[in-house]
Amino acid sequence: MISNQVIQTSIDELKNITKTDLCVMDMEGITVATTFNDESFDWNLISGFIGSPADSQIVNGYHMLKIFEDGEILYVLIAKGIGGDAYMVGRIAVSQIQNLVIAYKEHFDKNNFFQNLLLDNLLLVDIYNRAKKLHIESEKPRVVYLVEVQHDNDNISMELLKNIFEEQQGCAITAVEQKNIILIKDVRSKDAYSEVEQTAQIIVDMLNTEGMLAAKVAYGTIVGELKEISKSYKEAKMALDVGRIFYMEKSIIAYNTLGIGRLIYQLPVNLCRIFIQEVFGDDIPDELDDEMLTTIQKFFDNNLNVSETSRQLFVHRNTLVYRIEKLHQATGLDIRKFDDALTFKIALMVVNYMKYIDSIE
Repeated sequence: MISNQVIQTSIDELKNITKTDLCVMDMEGITVATTFNDESFDWNLISGFIGSPADSQIVNGYHMLKIFEDGEILYVLIAKGIGGDAYMVGRIAVSQIQNLVIAYKEHFDKNNFFQNLLLDNLLLVDIYNRAKKLHIESEKPRVVYLVEVQHDNDNISMELLKNIFEEQQGCAITAVEQKNIILIKDVRSKDAYSEVEQTAQIIVDMLNTEGMLAAKVAYGTIVGELKEISKSYKEAKMALDVGRIFYMEKSIIAYNTLGIGRLIYQLPVNLCRIFIQEVFGDDIPDELDDEMLTTIQKFFDNNLNVSETSRQLFVHRNTLVYRIEKLHQATGLDIRKFDDALTFKIALMVVNYMKYIDSIE
């Protein structure tokens, strides 16, 4: 529902322009907004006017006009003055307030519609019927972004995103849970992933520079119909979870580039435990220190090249070999060999996944 303050601002502006006093009252005789103080209103006259078939009426120099919403009387507007000018200003005010009511209602309904659409709470026939009423295209390439912001106690991120996207054609911003913001955005085509990635980067950069906030943005695949938006949302949720477990260093996570992380994420925990038992037996290695993890990651990044890895880590080749041998002794896996490197990388990801599952249970 439109706020009283919005109506007050609207009639204040009209009063400043036209010098005509205005007052808006609800169906219970309570003043919603006014530009003048006058206790001489006879509620019986106003009540009689509400019950009459007339849209306007003049009594004792007051022009009374009805403000409708979906054919029902919502407010009564009173314009103070004699002659046609006050009546004309009253009609303008009625038109303006009715348009504001429609705009606010449509905004609320759109938000509610998209929330239910994301959560699969609508029947197929309801999706298309409500979309038609809200002037939303049913067949249009769209993608869902999920924005997670750390330590945003004042909800600055929502306001910043609204400033950028809310007025853009084909964008909707909502939330179905407190910690994440959802952006639904039209795109040029179902293959426009470079455009999608660019938008994600804009969000991350803007929140970082303007809000001083660390944000992660995940997005699903591009879908062609409204009924598929929930699919893109679920994909974005999975991408955010998978990124949180396996790709902590990334600020943008795309569902269609999750790789082996998506596969591991969908494995049953019992199967993961069996795999770890097969790889390490009863000697599952303790927590690897940061130095060892950095060494392993850099070694993988350089395609198991010892010389290039030692150069980039600024360590002697023998130092790097010593670390690899130390890992070999602890795990039984020699990551200089492709098969062992692959097994170790997957095992490390599975261990991280199991830790994540244990932390949320």
